[in-house]
Amino acid sequence: MRRLLVCALTLLAAPLSAQSLLFRSPNLSGTWVPAPGVVQFNFLHRFYVAPSAGGHGVVNFPTFTLATGIARHIAIGAWFATKSPVGAGRNAISSNETEVFARWRAVGGAEGTEGLHVSLTPAYSLLAHSIDGELGLDYTIGSLTVEGAARVASKPLGASGGARAAFAGGAVARLNQYVALSADVGSFVSPTVRAAWSAGIQVGIPSSPHTFAFEVSNAPASTIQGNSIGGPLRLYGFEFTIPLHLSRFGPWFHKSRTPVVAGDAGAPIGATITIGAMKFPADTTVITAGQAVRWNNSDPLGHTITFDAGEPGSELINPGGAFVHRFDRPGTYAYHCTPHPFMKGVVVVR
Repeated sequence: MRRLLVCALTLLAAPLSAQSLLFRSPNLSGTWVPAPGVVQFNFLHRFYVAPSAGGHGVVNFPTFTLATGIARHIAIGAWFATKSPVGAGRNAISSNETEVFARWRAVGGAEGTEGLHVSLTPAYSLLAHSIDGELGLDYTIGSLTVEGAARVASKPLGASGGARAAFAGGAVARLNQYVALSADVGSFVSPTVRAAWSAGIQVGIPSSPHTFAFEVSNAPASTIQGNSIGGPLRLYGFEFTIPLHLSRFGPWFHKSRTPVVAGDAGAPIGATITIGAMKFPADTTVITAGQAVRWNNSDPLGHTITFDAGEPGSELINPGGAFVHRFDRPGTYAYHCTPHPFMKGVVVVR
């Protein structure tokens, strides 16, 4: 049974660079960048229940996101929205908008780490024939993430008349490691355009890399322009994130990895913990100040050492890799694995 569980989690698990809805609000795409070899698929579905002759009819407003990393901190992808407002200014026959984009995270570490993160996102809307762009930033401190975005469109709403800027801001408050509340607002700099707003309840699914959100918004499309244009309807819906690690689906995507020792590799080792069978084998490890703990990952999937109280931890420890952390101050240091939060341990420093 344990082997079956490990195999299932191997297929589901993803690196930390996979996007989490616990760190962004519905109408802000954040500063996330998937790692190379990771495909991020997000399904956003909003709807409106309209009265009709037969009772009620449901009008759907889905947006799909597909992106992958091509280098460290660089990704390419596309958004596809079936009912985008950006074609309205050019009397487009279709309302289907495809916007291709690239993203460079210029400042900051992986999503979810403390501090400032900044990204640049150039994009092109095939429906509006518009060159768009976004400067995104967020600042995370503890359980709060504050977000902002400055956007530009060469043909706003697909119309001629020159480029126009838009601005947006929002915040995410994490109630615990599984639940967060968020809200945002954004608009083009024009009194003739209705501001776009949204609010959501985000949920992290335990023991998986997937996140889920219940949302309400007046924005019918989640593209750069779509997130800056509010409509007259209040839409309800949900969003689901699906990160896929391609190396788990066949040898064509697999890259051999040399085991890497991250962290304080030269520090004196006071204890060694071997991660296996989806657990840390010792609940409590005792060392003296100035010594280090080494974690060796013998599982077939990646784990992290994430401390509960702000001590700097690891990024994803790949299978066969290791992480070493030196403890200079006495105290009790509780930690867990971020992708698998049921994995917990404690280091006591005397």
